Amino acid sequence: MDVTLLGTGAPAGLPRPHCPCAVCASSTGPRARAATAVLVDDTLLVDLTPGPAFAAARAGRSLHGVRQVLLSHPQDGPPMEVPAGLPAPVRVPDGQDFALISGHRVRAVALDAPGTGYAVTGPDGRRLLYLPPGAATAGGDAPPAPYDLVLLDVLGRPEALARLRASGAVGPATDVVAVHVDHTVPPGAELHRRLAALGTRAEPDGTTLTAAGFHDVPDVPRRTLVLGGARSGKSVEAERRLAAAPDVVYVATGGTRQGDEDWAARVDAHRRRRPASWRTVETWDLTPLLAEDGPPLLLDCLSLWLAHAMDEVDAWSDAVWENGGARRLAERTEALTRAVRATSRTVVAVSNEVGSGVHPATASGRRYRDELGRLNAAFAAECEHVLLVVAGNAVVLRGAE
Repeated sequence: MDVTLLGTGAPAGLPRPHCPCAVCASSTGPRARAATAVLVDDTLLVDLTPGPAFAAARAGRSLHGVRQVLLSHPQDGPPMEVPAGLPAPVRVPDGQDFALISGHRVRAVALDAPGTGYAVTGPDGRRLLYLPPGAATAGGDAPPAPYDLVLLDVLGRPEALARLRASGAVGPATDVVAVHVDHTVPPGAELHRRLAALGTRAEPDGTTLTAAGFHDVPDVPRRTLVLGGARSGKSVEAERRLAAAPDVVYVATGGTRQGDEDWAARVDAHRRRRPASWRTVETWDLTPLLAEDGPPLLLDCLSLWLAHAMDEVDAWSDAVWENGGARRLAERTEALTRAVRATSRTVVAVSNEVGSGVHPATASGRRYRDELGRLNAAFAAECEHVLLVVAGNAVVLRGAE
């Protein structure tokens, strides 16, 4: 089964008409994307894009053999042309199945948002799932086997991909391609970096995909360290990397602080940002979690873990530090890095990068800064992927995306 992407953008296209944002300003030429529409084996057209006949011709395809045109969502973008000779576009009621004379079978999939998804089985038995923008499947029975190809709004609804993975609809060999791409992410390298972190990819308009054909699956790192200064966006970057995982344990190392309203507000902001399916564990004892088998861990953050470890050994005292405190702290950090080296779990850890900031005025402050720098370096040495987030932009220090 061949699937040609006549368009891969949001319903309004990319760039959006008259939008002054930086993403739209840079989404020109080969980075521009028409509204998403897909042509399956030159027989089935799902959704419409401006000038569909010309879009097909540019991709080396023709619409002359199209026997069915399906709509998955209200067409909110520019007025859509229906070329002469094409069947009238229709939306299929949820749960309805039908077959085309070409041998393709189509089932309408119920969603949690307005619109309809379509599961298409080709004459060769290959299977495609197509979801409209901003939608996830409503749940129900698990499919008999993973789909070969899935097209969905990965950037707008990463948890939709998490649901598909949890249900078995998406497996290790499923080719997941992002469509309905909007102006939420800069085009080019940043777009592909974010999608690769989720085990997905994007292709330009006009690309033809072969379901179950060979494709280069993005290599998702198993251990990642995300560094950054205060309010740099490091926690958002770390959370984004696991947004499409079906199950995540969020490890909060900061604990609770009675009477500290600012701290409570920070904790609440983090909780509201995380998917409801994530489980939260509040602990400083990271070694047992790393030793267990289980779902991915998001450790937020190492700087608070270090502060607690220094409290435990009274490392803030110069006298204690000189008389065994330094050694006891080193033992704790070495135990943590050994656990990271040995863990079988996927781990994304967050830490502050404080070495480039203001020089601390006290000896204890300088000690904390130095020890955090050492911890970050030791932890990074055990990670396949290391990022530095600056002003919301992630710079790759180790690994490739």
